[in-house]
Amino acid sequence: MRLDFFPSKRLTIYLAKTFIVRIFAVLAMLVLVLQILDLLGTSGDILAAEGNGEGALWTYVSLRAPQLVARFLPYSVLLATILTLATLNQNSEVIAMKAAGLSAHQILAPLVLTAAFVSVLSFGFNERIVTRATATLSAWEKADYGPVPPGSDIRTDIYMAEGDAILAARTAAGNGDAMTLGGVTWYRRDPNLMLTEQWRAKSATWTGDGWLLKDPTRFAVDIATVDYPPDTVVGQGITPREIAISSVNADAQDIFKLRQSIKDLEAAGRRTEELKGRWWHKISGPLSAALMPLLGAVAAFGLARSGQLFVRAVIGMALGFAYFVVDNAALAIGNFGGYPPFLAAWAPFLLFALIGEFVLLRTEE
Repeated sequence: MRLDFFPSKRLTIYLAKTFIVRIFAVLAMLVLVLQILDLLGTSGDILAAEGNGEGALWTYVSLRAPQLVARFLPYSVLLATILTLATLNQNSEVIAMKAAGLSAHQILAPLVLTAAFVSVLSFGFNERIVTRATATLSAWEKADYGPVPPGSDIRTDIYMAEGDAILAARTAAGNGDAMTLGGVTWYRRDPNLMLTEQWRAKSATWTGDGWLLKDPTRFAVDIATVDYPPDTVVGQGITPREIAISSVNADAQDIFKLRQSIKDLEAAGRRTEELKGRWWHKISGPLSAALMPLLGAVAAFGLARSGQLFVRAVIGMALGFAYFVVDNAALAIGNFGGYPPFLAAWAPFLLFALIGEFVLLRTEE
């Protein structure tokens, strides 16, 4: 048995080039189809906003496409693995490589190395592009695809309680005393938590003593009347810092910013298990692409003329998709506190790495 982990230089380049071309071909096909379907479902809402036209549709595509790339890149690696290995097997190239003395691990090594390189690219792409696109698209959706409030840091779905009252806002733009709320609703309740008044305003600014509602509308529940009081300060006990740490979108923050958000929440005594799991998954998620060649390797071996090539390809695909199901389930269980954050993010990866290695050894080595 050869001790070299990789085959010859020429064969390594051939396998890696064949594999990476198929990865991006499959990814382009998936993103194109899914983007068209997604755009068909949202184009009506986008064009319904005043002033939006064809340019708004292209803006949506530019923000949505990075999310689709990040989500379906591991699937693309899995499908490309099966296509590449099944083709090599069908053309008897795997038999030729094994006849030359290569082991199954040596045949897979160029594919694993290529997939690991794709994982690194995926991690950088997610941190630099996807997080920013997610934050911008989320704020745009909350504004019903209209003008987005200015601000370097936009949060959505604000919901804060102060005693018996509740402050809700669709967006929060800016930081510190410069924070501005959009789509604000202020609920007043009696000691029995029954709603007594509902205040609505398009925006609210921090005055240092509370949130100033601009041109509010007040609905009195007991007498069912609507009036228009002057600008009013509410939520004196809800500070911009509390709002900043109350609404953390892990998908819209890079790994360093999310770590700081977790520290701020811990300092405030808030629960952070879900965010810690998402933080770990920012690493394990892109790395899953490096696992796909191992899970799809079953399609490479066995005689093509035996009639089992299709069955092997289906088994490899089933293993890959089972990983994604288990990965999502583990994250969900971790969010509810069933698993520690580290285990929720990494257990599926380690489990299926062992399963893939076991299947490879049992079937080929």
